[in-house]
Amino acid sequence: MKQLEGAFPVLVTPMFEQEEVNVDGLRSNIEHFINQDVAGLVVNGSTGEFVSLEKQEKFQLMEAAVEQVGGRVPLIVGTAAETTKDAIMYTQYAEKIGADAALLINSYYAHPKDAEIYEHFKAVANSVTLPIMIYNNPFTSGVDIGTETILQVARDVENITHIKESSGDIRKVRDITRQGKDDIQTFCGADDLVLESLLVGATGWISVAGNIVPKLATNLFHSVQQGDLDKAWNYYDQILPLCNFLEGSGKYVQIVKRTMDLQGLAGGPSRKPRLPLNQQEEATLKAILLQLEQYVTI
Repeated sequence: MKQLEGAFPVLVTPMFEQEEVNVDGLRSNIEHFINQDVAGLVVNGSTGEFVSLEKQEKFQLMEAAVEQVGGRVPLIVGTAAETTKDAIMYTQYAEKIGADAALLINSYYAHPKDAEIYEHFKAVANSVTLPIMIYNNPFTSGVDIGTETILQVARDVENITHIKESSGDIRKVRDITRQGKDDIQTFCGADDLVLESLLVGATGWISVAGNIVPKLATNLFHSVQQGDLDKAWNYYDQILPLCNFLEGSGKYVQIVKRTMDLQGLAGGPSRKPRLPLNQQEEATLKAILLQLEQYVTI
């Protein structure tokens, strides 16, 4: 098992103007991020519009990412699905092609109860030997998984090794991290709480902002790791306006894709019903990027 630690950009799925998946664009983006010395990468996550992708597209993106990364950094593959049966299928495929871990959220339409979420995670994890990072995001799935449920499934299932915690509740991050320290490691999944999460013991960050400023995200993580909190706060002050915009806009996918385009990387449109940035959102983004010009080339 590769060590999962640090700031992992969760990549967009590049698309052409007619919303076809741009696999070569994903490959070139992966090279860009590896050249930026990221700790690891995530594909087929929420930022990758996984719910808007067809089955074969998900397989194609997994395959391309595993091949392009080539073992140079850890690669986490999103394998979520509405049903347990489909989540098992995607997770087994991720293991088969050589992903380093799978990212798994609960059903996002059924609004399952905690007992159902426990059985879902357990069944998927037991179908593979691949490390599983479970995912709590009440804003997208409609369910805030109970802390004890998270801790219990990590105790009971050996290869549930990590959690991406995106509830926005720093007390939850603290409790999972402290109480589960022998069973599960915490990754921050809320960009506007990353420093706070690292200070209470999170060991990684699944980062949307890391798509835009990967070096800044990496610097922030390393400064905490090295115990230089003055430097960490300085980096956080720089990145936080971007994080707040991503978390509060409702258009985090479009923001990242637009910035990728501005940098000459592969972005493109998002699948409808997601719409492009409006004039005000575009102006806000460019003003934020101007303040980050030492990290962003546009």
